[in-house]
Amino acid sequence: MAVAAPTRTDGERATDARFEALVLDFLAHLEFERGLSRNTLDAYRTDLLQYGAFLAGRDRDATAAEGGDVADFLADLATGSGEGRAPSSAATINRKAACLRSFYRHLRREELVSSDPTAALAPPAKSRKLPRVLSYAEVKRLLDSVRGGDPVALRDRALLEVMYGCGLRASEAVGLEVGDVDLRRGYARPHGKGNKERIVPLGREAAAAVSRYLRSGRPELVGSKPEPRLFVNFRGGSLSRQGLYKIIQGHAKRVGLDGKMSPHTLRHSFATHLLSGGCDLRSVQEMLGHADVSTTQLYTHLSPERIKDVYFKAHPRAVSR
Repeated sequence: MAVAAPTRTDGERATDARFEALVLDFLAHLEFERGLSRNTLDAYRTDLLQYGAFLAGRDRDATAAEGGDVADFLADLATGSGEGRAPSSAATINRKAACLRSFYRHLRREELVSSDPTAALAPPAKSRKLPRVLSYAEVKRLLDSVRGGDPVALRDRALLEVMYGCGLRASEAVGLEVGDVDLRRGYARPHGKGNKERIVPLGREAAAAVSRYLRSGRPELVGSKPEPRLFVNFRGGSLSRQGLYKIIQGHAKRVGLDGKMSPHTLRHSFATHLLSGGCDLRSVQEMLGHADVSTTQLYTHLSPERIKDVYFKAHPRAVSR
């Protein structure tokens, strides 16, 4: 009896397996050689599997894809074509295009493709939304609302004070270890994107809140367990990002700020308030851990009063002599 030729489903499975092997090799490169975070790796994996499904619909292998295939994939995202999807934002399309560029650069380095189908790619201009920030009065209202001497209240006050006082990302706050905070010298040592370490000053209020938490709150939560993370949950284990989100939203709701708060709102407010107070852009960039100063420049658009003040102080014909 003759052996039947492979069915379409068999071919698709073989193509999927080859593509997934390419993706896994690429992600391993990003993790071990470039030190990218788990969140970034997960986003890259999702983007590439979506691209792989698009290519499978064309019966096209990733190593044989052409510039037209990549352009059509991004165009479908922009228009929302296929399966009734909503159109993707310019920021999403740019992120996926960047992922594909990096993926094909890796394939070229490994000599798996002879040409790069993303070489002539021209993604849409990135549309940047201004980050949402709180006024200092709103930040003070939020922080002052977290009172009490019980362990959870001490933890929450220290957490919010550190996030605003140091401009930390949510992942950096939950990733802080006890040894990353030096109360005597007044600094914190967060680990940012790509596990890059930086030094950030720790202000008086934040340092005092952390000191109270370490003295009277954290020991009761942790007990005898060896837990290195600074901020812990009520069971004494490391605080998750989801747990941090719930803490922020809970306190924001109690003071009427739930519609204005996200996990990064305190970070955005930190940067804006520093620039409004006269801090130079380069210093804010260092404290935020931005690789590119253009990212930090986004916050300059949020301080018209500061821009006006600097103009009248600096321009030779802004005021009468």
